[in-house]
Amino acid sequence: MAATGRAGHPHGVRPTGVPGTDHRSMQYEIRVDGHMSETLVGAFPELEHVTIFDQTVLYGPVVDEAHLYGLLARFQSLGLHVVELRRLLD
Repeated sequence: MAATGRAGHPHGVRPTGVPGTDHRSMQYEIRVDGHMSETLVGAFPELEHVTIFDQTVLYGPVVDEAHLYGLLARFQSLGLHVVELRRLLD
């Protein structure tokens, strides 16, 4: 299994850093068909990425439902085919 990109797959949840709140971001993994160019990956600065076989895996914190839907809208507007979306366990 060959992997390229940034190392360090996240596990667990991390605080959002907003003072006075106990909300935590959730970690998600999003698999996209094909190898995304650096330009396309740059459209998702909040996510890390690796390329595995013929898929690009983006992962990182998602603050809330609005952020998640915004990410999905970005994938759609760029013509990217999301094949899997999953929340990573703590």
